[in-house]
Amino acid sequence: MSKNEPQESVFRVVFVQQGEVFEICCRFIYQSDLHGFVEIEELLFGERSQLVLDPGEEKLKAMFADVKRSFIPLHSILRIDEVGKEGRPAVVPASGSNVSVFPGSVIPPRPEN
Repeated sequence: MSKNEPQESVFRVVFVQQGEVFEICCRFIYQSDLHGFVEIEELLFGERSQLVLDPGEEKLKAMFADVKRSFIPLHSILRIDEVGKEGRPAVVPASGSNVSVFPGSVIPPRPEN
C-alpha cells in the first residue's frame, strides 16, 4: 500500500453472548435493516505463522468459519472501536467481571386487546 492510498478501516466489536465476552475485528459494520441489530461483515482473523495456538481464537474461527455476515443484537454490544490494525480475537467468560447484559427487550410488547 502506498502512502497516498487510503487505509481500509478496521473495527473491533466487543459483545456479550451466553455468558461470554467476544472481541472480534471486522472490515464493515452498520445498522441493520432488521430492527435492533448491527451487521458486521468481513470478519478478520490474523494469519498465524507461529506454532502456538490460542484456544479462544480457534473457537471464534470455528464459530464464524462460514459466516458471510453476522447480526448482533444492539443490547449485547458493549463497545465498537475503529482501530488502526486488526487485533487478536478473544473469548473470555463474563463471570467475575463488571460486564452484564442490559435487561429487557429491544422490541416493545404488543398491546393486549
